[in-house]
Amino acid sequence: MAKKQPKIKQNRPQLGDSVEILDAGVMLQNSITETLEQNYMPYAMSVIVSRALPEIDGFKPAHRKLLYTMYEMGLLKGARTKSANIVGTTMRLNPHGDAAIYETMVRLSRGNESLLTPFVDSKGNFGKAYSRDMAYAASRYTEAKLENVCNELFADIDKDTVDFVDNYDGKRKEPTLLPVSFPAILANNTLGIAVGMASNICSFNLIELCETTIALLKDEKHPIETTLKAPDFVGGAYILYNAQELDNIYNTGRGSVRLRAKYQYQKEGNLIEVTEIPSTTTIEAIMDKIAELVKVGKVREVSDMRDETDLNGLKLTLDLKRGQDPDRVMAKLFKMTPLEDTFSCNFNILINGMPRVMGVREILIEWTAFRTECVRRRTYFDLQGKEKRMHLLKGLEAILLDIDKAVKIVRETEEDVEVVPNLMIGFGIDKIQAEYVAEIKLRHLNREYILKRTTEIRELEKAIAQLKDILASKIKMRNIIIKELQSVAKDYGKPRRSEIIYVDEQVEIADEEEEVAEYPVTIFFTKEGYFKKITPQSLRMSGEQKLKEGDVIVDKIETTTKAELLFFTNKQQVYKCRVADFEDTKASVMGDYIPAKLNMDEGETPLYMALTTDYKGFILFFFANGKLAKVPLNAYETKTNRKKLVNAFSDKEPVVHIMHIQEEVDLAVKTTAGRLLIFNTAQIPDKTTKNTAGVGLITLKKNQEIETVKPLQALELANPHRYRVRTLPAVGAILRAEDLVEQIQLTL
Repeated sequence: MAKKQPKIKQNRPQLGDSVEILDAGVMLQNSITETLEQNYMPYAMSVIVSRALPEIDGFKPAHRKLLYTMYEMGLLKGARTKSANIVGTTMRLNPHGDAAIYETMVRLSRGNESLLTPFVDSKGNFGKAYSRDMAYAASRYTEAKLENVCNELFADIDKDTVDFVDNYDGKRKEPTLLPVSFPAILANNTLGIAVGMASNICSFNLIELCETTIALLKDEKHPIETTLKAPDFVGGAYILYNAQELDNIYNTGRGSVRLRAKYQYQKEGNLIEVTEIPSTTTIEAIMDKIAELVKVGKVREVSDMRDETDLNGLKLTLDLKRGQDPDRVMAKLFKMTPLEDTFSCNFNILINGMPRVMGVREILIEWTAFRTECVRRRTYFDLQGKEKRMHLLKGLEAILLDIDKAVKIVRETEEDVEVVPNLMIGFGIDKIQAEYVAEIKLRHLNREYILKRTTEIRELEKAIAQLKDILASKIKMRNIIIKELQSVAKDYGKPRRSEIIYVDEQVEIADEEEEVAEYPVTIFFTKEGYFKKITPQSLRMSGEQKLKEGDVIVDKIETTTKAELLFFTNKQQVYKCRVADFEDTKASVMGDYIPAKLNMDEGETPLYMALTTDYKGFILFFFANGKLAKVPLNAYETKTNRKKLVNAFSDKEPVVHIMHIQEEVDLAVKTTAGRLLIFNTAQIPDKTTKNTAGVGLITLKKNQEIETVKPLQALELANPHRYRVRTLPAVGAILRAEDLVEQIQLTL
């Protein structure tokens, strides 16, 4: 039996001790926290401060190095050059490889369509931001130069407006920031992923951005939502307006913006063409998702799908199966695919080397402080230059008072090195002035030269006084910044690309509903705002209609359940719904109260109900001042299923009567003054603007108003020609008793 080996007590190595391992060298044991602190933290800080996050000028270091290199290459005013040439030159400042530099340039280019305000004028295939598979060409095939807007990035950069530092090998200088004359930080969308933090900045329209900055310069408490309506994206699409989310973005720098694709329905071919998509997705991602939904049977309405993007821009075509409602199909796709997506904002920006999450207001205030410092440094640089020039001319002025003496001193000086000291002694000037005087050519000692220098001294004195005034006045410095912002908005501003859909106009996307059964019904609408839908069978068996005390029926129409209803209200809004949205009822019930059924605003009541199946005809609005607005009914037809439309008609005057006509008809208007006017609606031009104030119809005197409006065919006038007019507006004719048949009533 083998003997047990005696136990040998071993001391475990402690942290910080070195242990020698055979054939493996020496191993040093450290704690994980110490290792992270010594090795990982410097890397993390480098990524945060020098790579991933943008600074107040709107650029990351990679962007700034590339643009400054192109500026030094003369590409701001010169012709385009090969991208490979730009990439190679940029490596003197950014030694991270040509692929990364070229990818940066591609994103800054106009051709890639990544930025709302691009900085690189590109020629060739630079790919598309909205396409995952449309790759950009190699740098040897493409050309580029700087866009004109870059004048605002580099203006006065040589006037000590910003600090310069050595590049990585110490042989060149590069700017730490660019002296941008507009808030470029919010003019383009920027995504940066650092270590432990990230940044995601959405873009805003340049005109709105400059107007907001100007307003904040004048008043720091300016409500920015009044001038900065919402973000704006290069890809366009719709922005679904959410006041609460935008308020969060403007004040805290965090929030989200919902984007929805734009589309058109082509009746010929029964297809949908998507022309603008959210900037957060790609056309391939959308197609992949739709194909997946079709495969699992969740989307059965689409028969085919094609990417028809060409030189004219993005186009995704969806072929629909027969009998499908395009709006309902798109509402379903919005809910289930990236055709509707969210841009999550995180305005994390480096301020003096420290990352800070700031709202739009705080960012613009920080940028204003940065720009004010740039203007101050530029003004001081100009002041120093002019004072230096003034100093030289003052010395010249002293010499010009006695040129003969100066010439004599120079001629009588034996050694060249003594010329400057002798001039200093002879005229009481310093060495710099004497050096300048000694270098003047003999041909310049004439009367014309002397007069020009004297005039220049006076001009310099005025300029120096103005520059000192600017440095001493915050108001003047602020006015300079405002003037520059106005110039940027005028020269480079473009209309909004992303259309805003406000909350009241948003689509209500419901779950998939069963097809509405179509059958005939009779609808009733009362003066007090009650609505009934009764089937013919029920109506035949019914007795008298039950109404609220004092209420009367103003509309009784035979239609079908697929017809649409438009309720115009006293708050200039229109609520849209279908007849099928109401339950079948009986004559013995009072019916649905429309303000409650359609969730109208407090105090809002319906004035008129229009029924349509094809949105043909016109809506007539008669106003208290005698004007008439004629709006095509299809102005209220929307591609999206909006439940409520604002600004449905003008609010400048009270509306006294609303009427829906299918075609041009003769109407008779009676006033409280006993006058009658007959006209044809063709005499009134139609306006596509819903809230138009209308045109003059009837001339009313004080305390007079329109009493009734009826179709002429509903009246039996003995002499209708007496009341017909050819030109409008008109006063009408006094209604004669003998013109009326006994049974006719001119009341509604």
